[in-house]
Amino acid sequence: MSVLAPSPDKTDTDPLSRPSRRLPRLRAWPKGAWLGSLILGLLLVMALAAPWLSPYSPDERTAQPFQAPSAAHWLGTNDIGQDILSELIWGTRISLLIGTLSALLISFSGLAIGVVAGYLGGWVDSLTMRLADVVLVLPFLPLSILLAAYLGPNLWNLILILTLLGWARPARIVRSQVLTIRALPYVEAARACGATDRHILYRHILKAVIPLVAVQWVQAASSAILIEASLAFLGLGDPTQKSWGTILYYAQARSAFLTGAWVWWVLPPGLLITLAVFGFALIGLAFDEVANPRLRK
Repeated sequence: MSVLAPSPDKTDTDPLSRPSRRLPRLRAWPKGAWLGSLILGLLLVMALAAPWLSPYSPDERTAQPFQAPSAAHWLGTNDIGQDILSELIWGTRISLLIGTLSALLISFSGLAIGVVAGYLGGWVDSLTMRLADVVLVLPFLPLSILLAAYLGPNLWNLILILTLLGWARPARIVRSQVLTIRALPYVEAARACGATDRHILYRHILKAVIPLVAVQWVQAASSAILIEASLAFLGLGDPTQKSWGTILYYAQARSAFLTGAWVWWVLPPGLLITLAVFGFALIGLAFDEVANPRLRK
């Protein structure tokens, strides 16, 4: 008499029925992710090693104004004789700090609000999502310019503005994922067996949405770098801190285009901004595959 083996549960065998909680192996990552990691790694090394890589102090007058690139000044000097290469190296610290810290605050606030709204539901969900709708409807750049002008050109004010205007999108994405996970059979079974809300949130929901939050962090970081550069270019950046955006602002305000100095004063910070955003974009593609198993090969 043969005994039929029990059919496997679809919840355990179907890779799409349970959210992925594991990162893919490093060798399985797309080649673009390695290139993005290399770009951001070099920028991070530049930021951390600024005191040793910078040939001069960024505030020191080292040569004649508007001096062309030479062996002593690889990217020339600005209108008051400061070395532009030193400004770029030190400006990497501020630009990456604003991008990564703003993205961290945006991702954390979006995760917290999205999980609470999606899991509790009811009036909490309705209130937070209507507030998110209002934030998403408002034009981002004009509102950030208005808030920056009102609060004043300060580094921490800029981070606060980016956080206040950026939490809504990741919150809605996380909330929709939480609603899906909350209705899955294994979550309902855990709740029927007496599992506490704390256990369900940690064991089933948070571990499932973390890869999704990583994608939002990468996107928020690249957006924050672009917004900071835009605000600083308009004169709303912190004048006491050198960033890629403030370098562009002073180049535009001090006749870099009229004197021909834009070649070594405008192009290098613009190139670094492009490289940073491109690096984050490549890493974001890899995290997309982590968050969505359907994109994996």
